[in-house]
Amino acid sequence: MERYRNLRGDSGVVAYEIGDDFVAVRFRPGVTYWYTAASVGAKHVAILKRLAQRGQGLSTYISQHADVSGGYERKEPED
Repeated sequence: MERYRNLRGDSGVVAYEIGDDFVAVRFRPGVTYWYTAASVGAKHVAILKRLAQRGQGLSTYISQHADVSGGYERKEPED
């Protein structure tokens, strides 16, 4: 996973991984949520990718869009 830049310094996101049709987002305290085109739609995945790479707004976007926040495909605790 790639470290999230967290430009504002107050994000709960610590890391992310981008694939062709998914974004995996690791939040504090270490739970990773997988958002896929099948679970939240390609439009949301494209936005999540852009925000992850920018390092700002990712957690806010997820929390403000109910179809995204509750639409993750799976979640995994940190190893």
